[in-house]
Amino acid sequence: MEAVARDPIEALRPRRLRRKKPLRFKSNLPGGRLFDVFEDRPLGGRIRAVRRIASVLLWTLLAIPIQAVLLLVPGRPKVVFARVYHAVLCRLIGLRVQVIGKASGEKPVLFLANHCSWLDILVLGGTLEGCFVSKAEVGTWPLIRTVARLGRTVFVSRSRGRTGSEAEAMKARLAAGDSLILFPEGTSSDGTRVLPFRSAFLATADAARQVQPVSLVYDRLGGLPACRRDRPLFAWYGDMSIASHFWRLARRSGARATVVLHEPFSPSALPDRKAMAAASWTTVSSSAALLRQNRPAAPLATV
Repeated sequence: MEAVARDPIEALRPRRLRRKKPLRFKSNLPGGRLFDVFEDRPLGGRIRAVRRIASVLLWTLLAIPIQAVLLLVPGRPKVVFARVYHAVLCRLIGLRVQVIGKASGEKPVLFLANHCSWLDILVLGGTLEGCFVSKAEVGTWPLIRTVARLGRTVFVSRSRGRTGSEAEAMKARLAAGDSLILFPEGTSSDGTRVLPFRSAFLATADAARQVQPVSLVYDRLGGLPACRRDRPLFAWYGDMSIASHFWRLARRSGARATVVLHEPFSPSALPDRKAMAAASWTTVSSSAALLRQNRPAAPLATV
């Protein structure tokens, strides 16, 4: 007690540790990185991915003969089943779809949507009743070409020599009462922005009763808001392969896509296709920007 009274600072100093070697802490939790939710999971989700891929293949093999028979039957069954097929695919791969707004009831409709991935086909195909307009290369891909043809996809080559005949084919499809789903960007993007709409793709818009812009953004991953670093997991562009892209996505859970169906308008409401492309792009890109910022979005009026 006398030492403490004489030197209180010395009394507060800790005693020397008897441990000869310093403590060493492990950088990872027991069990390795598999149990660390904030780091990469090299082995995580493999069973989930295999299960999803097997389910997709099984459902597709079951749906192909059904749709082939429905194509021979007049009426809307083939259109309805195509929508059911895509909607079931979204569920099988663990992609939840949120729809804001409603599709136009005055058919035929020309839907103008932004494009960032092959997933857009599943999401929009399960949301809208219409046929896709796709590049001719898709018609050469194994299995996918079969599904696309059974879905009555309109293939375009984008070559100047065949522009007229392909436009007539699209007009004939609209004249028959079929709605078309078109990606006016002409290619897929990285998901961080909407590329300008090309007016050349709207040459057949006057054959539709209404035009309806559509915004599509993948805004959830793991049940949490998707950020910029998550965009490449959904976006498919450049020289990416579908197989590897699908494998990475199938291993994840809690994904969601949000579709905003904006207010439709008559093609005659705008003076020409250039004005229509610019106005539709403004509507689609403005709504998509809000969704990427995880802000609430509502259908917008184009004209």
